[in-house]
Amino acid sequence: MDYKIFELGNCVLQSGATLRDAKLAYKTYGNLSADKSNVIVYPTWYSGQHYDNEWLIGEGMALDPEKYFIIIPNMLGNGLSSSPSNTPPPYDRARFPNVTFYDNVKLQHRLVTENFGIEKIALVVGWSMGAGQTYQWAVSYPDMVERIFPFCGSAKTSLHNFVFLEGVKAALQADSAWEAGWYKEQPTKGLRAVARVYAGWGFSQAFYREKIYIQQGYSSLEDFLVAFWEGFFLRRDANNLLTMLWTWQNGDIGKTPGFGSNFEQALGAIKAKAIVMPGQTDLYFPPEDNEYEVKYMPNALLRPIPSIWGHFAGGGANPVDTKFIDDSLKELLAS
Repeated sequence: MDYKIFELGNCVLQSGATLRDAKLAYKTYGNLSADKSNVIVYPTWYSGQHYDNEWLIGEGMALDPEKYFIIIPNMLGNGLSSSPSNTPPPYDRARFPNVTFYDNVKLQHRLVTENFGIEKIALVVGWSMGAGQTYQWAVSYPDMVERIFPFCGSAKTSLHNFVFLEGVKAALQADSAWEAGWYKEQPTKGLRAVARVYAGWGFSQAFYREKIYIQQGYSSLEDFLVAFWEGFFLRRDANNLLTMLWTWQNGDIGKTPGFGSNFEQALGAIKAKAIVMPGQTDLYFPPEDNEYEVKYMPNALLRPIPSIWGHFAGGGANPVDTKFIDDSLKELLAS
């Protein structure tokens, strides 16, 4: 096991439900400086675990463990932190409570403050659902977070994004083996169907038109759909996917206590210096959503990734996109 578990006890969630004996899995990189000023928090994304974030960490990169103390907290529902798949009855599987970005960040804040005694965070950074948590950190703890770098994500899940996820959910739940979440074995037909739905959204039209998957070592489109996409989802637990999907669909920093669902007011309360980085061809987090957000953020710059890799411009698979992200991170950290 290359990670640690922070025990949180019983946690009352935003919904009013209690997450009993809550556990937050995390991994750290580098060393905390004497004055605790070199902290970076880097949350995970939909179905991702801490090791899936490591492509953005390295010597000579912006997230350099020689300089910074980097904390990757695993999102609730991802199979390592408290999740349907690892929670004992009666809150196991289909009974696992709904959790929000606000809940996730509240528990991460406890890890950072109670476990490490940290009072200031130099940077919060995240891709996709990690970006949602990044915005939430800046709204929940405006005096603690100095900089944010959300990429290929949003502060509020758009209606179009919500509908895309309805397709993912319906594909999974259509499998007879799903059994309303009380399955004995993973509903693999449903997971393969999810993969096919997702495949049309994760990469852009131009990515497929130019057959970039061939350059990535796949022999055909079908090989890519099976080996990459079906392989990606067959490793996941169905209930875990649905827990994180609910979190994603209900993403909205306006629902942070104190803002009365006023999204624009919540954006205006962000004090952190920000570079907001959409993928130019992202199909479910389009740049227009971030353009709207940045208008209301007091100290934010919009900088789209000029890439045909769609949402996965932020996934660490294309070195050109990774360099673009890393260069901007260096710029933000130097400011």
